[in-house]
Amino acid sequence: MEIPKEAKLTKDINTQLNFYQKEDQVLLAVDCIIFGFDKTNLKILLIKRNFEPEKGKWSLIGGFLKKNENLDQAAIRVLNTLTGLSDIYMEQLYTYSKVDRDPGQRTISVAYFALIDVDSHQFDGIQIDSARWFDLDEAPELIFDHNEMIRKAISRLQRRAMTMPIGFELLPEKFTMRQLQNLYESILDKKLDKRNFINKINSLDVLVKLDEKDMTVSRKGAYLYVFDKEKYEKKVEEDGFSFKL
Repeated sequence: MEIPKEAKLTKDINTQLNFYQKEDQVLLAVDCIIFGFDKTNLKILLIKRNFEPEKGKWSLIGGFLKKNENLDQAAIRVLNTLTGLSDIYMEQLYTYSKVDRDPGQRTISVAYFALIDVDSHQFDGIQIDSARWFDLDEAPELIFDHNEMIRKAISRLQRRAMTMPIGFELLPEKFTMRQLQNLYESILDKKLDKRNFINKINSLDVLVKLDEKDMTVSRKGAYLYVFDKEKYEKKVEEDGFSFKL
């Protein structure tokens, strides 16, 4: 007797489910490395954990993947739910899968890094009382492999800063040339000659100098600039581009 198609389909599905159930179940997490810039220093947003394991220690912001979302969606959700941040630059970094990386349970983590201008984000929706900004060179030791995540994110940020205008994600819409130099010195972790820096930036021809000045920096003030994204994209399309300083 021929088995009805519906019964055969049900049998096939049950066979598949039984096959999956025999496999080890592993948690998949996302950890967000949030870089910020306060016009002077590069910073990182950390939280003090209020649960075990490693309760009371500093950590990156993170969470677990839901069944109905992909990794990018999970990272965006975690960032928005815990900090209120949205519509910011975010990039997938690396996957961490050492067997003993999390003493709580076997967990694989996919790290992301995000870039924001600190002064332009008030964190009105933040849900973590223990969240705190640290200067990058003053950040405490973190749990698990989070220190390694930050080191890899810094390395990626440095490479990106030399090949594309990623640094402008960390600046307010209007900024001074000194603030721009402070940013690149913070990212690259080295001092840059002021005259050479200005000449290089001007040669790129992707900034618009405004008539406005920031009068908080000196009595004469400093001219403000904005990044011309359309001009940058046109240059890239025509003959390539390099931000190497």
